[in-house]
Amino acid sequence: MLLDWSREFDAQFDRMEADESALGVERFNLLVFMLKRLQDQSAAPADDTAMIKRVRQARKHQIWRVSHPYRVGIALRLICWYPKEAPEMVVVALFAGDKAGMGDVFYDSVGTRADQMIDRWIAEKEASQ
Repeated sequence: MLLDWSREFDAQFDRMEADESALGVERFNLLVFMLKRLQDQSAAPADDTAMIKRVRQARKHQIWRVSHPYRVGIALRLICWYPKEAPEMVVVALFAGDKAGMGDVFYDSVGTRADQMIDRWIAEKEASQ
């Protein structure tokens, strides 16, 4: 799969990459692991798996959450979307850098926030064509 992401995620990625603390390095390595798992997919998921699950709070766009193997005190989540018009692509729409500290608050607004990011990503792609 081809990976693409929002400007907001790009900025978060850069901040995580720059964090050289032990926890920062572990978080960044988990993030890279999650992105690699997305990239290694041959197609959009049809059903939930251990790592990728459909987000039930989705509104306008069907979105999926990507998690990582359990680590004490760390709970990163990627929220991604698979554009129907580009079946070889996955778009990272949102990122929770520390869901462990946020709990379910993250999921309370994830559908609305993902819709906004996806709509912005679509508009940016259309404007660049």
